[in-house]
Amino acid sequence: MQQLRENIEALYERRIELSDNKVQDLLGEFLRLLNSGKIRAAEPANGDWKVNAWVKKGILVGFRVGQLKDFSEGSFRFFDKHTYPLRDTQIAENVRLVPGGSSVRTGSYLAPGVVVMPPAYVNVGAYVGEGTMVDSHALVGSCAQIGARVHLSAGSQIGGVLEPVGATPVIIEDDVMVGGNCGIYEGTRVGSGAVIGAGTILTGSIPVYDLVRRETLRGGQDGPLIIPPRAVVIPGSRPVETSDYATSFRLHAACALIVKYRDERTDAATALEDALR
Repeated sequence: MQQLRENIEALYERRIELSDNKVQDLLGEFLRLLNSGKIRAAEPANGDWKVNAWVKKGILVGFRVGQLKDFSEGSFRFFDKHTYPLRDTQIAENVRLVPGGSSVRTGSYLAPGVVVMPPAYVNVGAYVGEGTMVDSHALVGSCAQIGARVHLSAGSQIGGVLEPVGATPVIIEDDVMVGGNCGIYEGTRVGSGAVIGAGTILTGSIPVYDLVRRETLRGGQDGPLIIPPRAVVIPGSRPVETSDYATSFRLHAACALIVKYRDERTDAATALEDALR
């Protein structure tokens, strides 16, 4: 693993030159490890998360050396870098990939028990934990880290973060419920057991007001936006008072509100139906 990492970093920084065959062998090993979950773009570490920048570098090397290839079969037209075909998912992995237009790119990990409903998209570098549901029209962006038993409801968008390579990707921890048509971007981290209400947008620039603890949460240069474990978050708005113009038109800007922390009633309302799995 150490040798692989050193070679990836050297290729990324253009400190070494390898033959095309050796580069393909290197990328093949790298992508196999990503597909198996043995390496990740980010991983839990001492109660926090650490970014594995070298993994992101490897993904970027794959894009750099890739050549456009025709992967079409019949009337299904498909053109992409030859280094990133669709993931070769096998039934032995115990993943339900339901037909109807979903795509899972190679270099992503799907744990046993994952369900992907059509149409959905899982991009390279993503990690999807055991028992998670990726519902229709959901996106798991590049390098996004999704925990176990998460429900990504229909239309939810989990943004990707490839560059800068040291930036934290979007992280959704275990047992999170993400409602329909949510957008979670810019390295936001959602703590375990949280509930993100339908239509909520979470980014580094949109403040989150914790009405329970009387705190304001933001992302920025000091770190990503972090939603506390078991928080229940809904969309909100706040008045814009930066000018007479905004005040005269009673303009409001988007925000998000933590209205409570998860309790037994919330657990019952967000319970996933085991029969679907």
